[in-house]
Amino acid sequence: MAKYIFVTGGVLSSVGKGITTASIAKLIQARGYSVTAVKIDPYINVDAGTMNPYMHGEVFVTDDGGETDLDIGHYERFLGKDLGKHNNITTGKVYLNVIERERRGDYLGKCVQIIPHITDEIKRLIREAVRKDGADIGIVEIGGTVGDIEGLPFLEAIRQMRFEYGSENTFFIHVGLVPILDTTGEQKTKPLQHSIQELRRIGIQPDMVIARSRKKLLKETVAKIALYGNVPEEMVISSHDVETVYEVPLLLEKQGVSSKILGRLGLEDGEPDLSDLEAYVNRWKRLSKTVSIGMIGKYTKLRDSYISIVEAIKHAATQVGAKPELHWLESTDIERDRADLEGFIEEIEGAVILPGFGRRGAEGKIMALNALREGGKPTLGICFGFQLMVVEYARNVAGLKGANSTEIDPSTPHPVIDLMEEQRKMDRLGGTMRLGGYDIDLVENTLVYSLYGRKRVRERHRHRYEVNPRYWDRIFVDGLIPAGYSFDGRVEFIELEEEQHPFYIGTQAHPEFRSRYNNPAPLFIGLLRASLKKAIKV
Repeated sequence: MAKYIFVTGGVLSSVGKGITTASIAKLIQARGYSVTAVKIDPYINVDAGTMNPYMHGEVFVTDDGGETDLDIGHYERFLGKDLGKHNNITTGKVYLNVIERERRGDYLGKCVQIIPHITDEIKRLIREAVRKDGADIGIVEIGGTVGDIEGLPFLEAIRQMRFEYGSENTFFIHVGLVPILDTTGEQKTKPLQHSIQELRRIGIQPDMVIARSRKKLLKETVAKIALYGNVPEEMVISSHDVETVYEVPLLLEKQGVSSKILGRLGLEDGEPDLSDLEAYVNRWKRLSKTVSIGMIGKYTKLRDSYISIVEAIKHAATQVGAKPELHWLESTDIERDRADLEGFIEEIEGAVILPGFGRRGAEGKIMALNALREGGKPTLGICFGFQLMVVEYARNVAGLKGANSTEIDPSTPHPVIDLMEEQRKMDRLGGTMRLGGYDIDLVENTLVYSLYGRKRVRERHRHRYEVNPRYWDRIFVDGLIPAGYSFDGRVEFIELEEEQHPFYIGTQAHPEFRSRYNNPAPLFIGLLRASLKKAIKV
């Protein structure tokens, strides 16, 4: 049977459970085991798709069209494999399944309850995800913190799995914060102690504690956590700050984390192959040049809203040989103060026009695009950023006064971006966009084609609007050209000819979702390379 590793968290969220889960999965995978990872989110939304990024960070899109938690992105990047919508379990998904069964009469007149019906469904979804991925070991991260009322059914479900499958098939890891007081420099274990006590009160005794802290745990800190957490000292692991998240698996490997887990699960240990990870970390640390990249969007106050784009830029950096310095600009602020934009454009070598739906901040992005295009600054527009590239060009070059997207202005005289025909029939928002991976045929002799190096590519999507086919002959003029089409004839890439601009590319897709530390997305390599050339010329 499959083995299960459960990762819980205490004290506060966003302490690093996702990176910890991905790192342990990587270490076990590097020993030759088939591994998958599952993220459990206790919110009642069926998926992350209808949430504002400020609520829960980036919505990560899987190839099969799942709108999932951003931690699924960490898992994919570390494991180098595609996961699916089944790898993200939510309270909403669990209850929806149970209620649908109740409505069909599947429970034969029983009173449907949290225990056993909800917990049974949680266990079924966990087992199904691991089975579907054909994994020897499933690593399951429980979102939120111990003590959250919405997380209790999930903790009860994994408690039952320990009871049903035994300690030889299940392993509990608890991740918590050990803060350091600025006044004394002392590592404080009391918050972690309390979260472990709460976990034990629920019926779960952690087999390992991973303590997040700014600095390496002192011996006396380890001893105190072990004593009050009721775990051996060798099972208390220090996860202190490192230069890049891809160094975390190497940090945990030095402390024998995966060997200790495999030993407890009765599995054979071995020498891991972490050469690709070590090579990436070494390349990153050797970067001496820098390149400044502007990040222009409407959710910049929460950088996790764009975490996959940030990681994709970092992946590309080691291929280009320059460390990115990211400069963030809120597009709504541009609308209020044009002077800020001019100064911002001066200090960057390249820019990304970030994705994000809706009217707010759209005109600010259009203003930024105009300045970047006319200023010859390398620019990459992603999804909504791509659509606004079309709007800006239509207004300021093609002469289509008042051109816009019908998402922003339904009464625009020139709807150069319009709702896709099949989207007009939708009567609900959740899970109804054009989602997931689609094949794209690139146009030869374009910059996009040269970056990918092949005719057909596959990228992931998340949108309802498209470049209006009725305006193609009026938009693609004076050097703006379509550089790729989907199988059903939609424009997927645009670019300005080299004589017009060194690098001005837009993509309807989200290439950041397929970027890996050892296989960076080509468009980000192109952006950084062009930006570095711009910096050298200056």
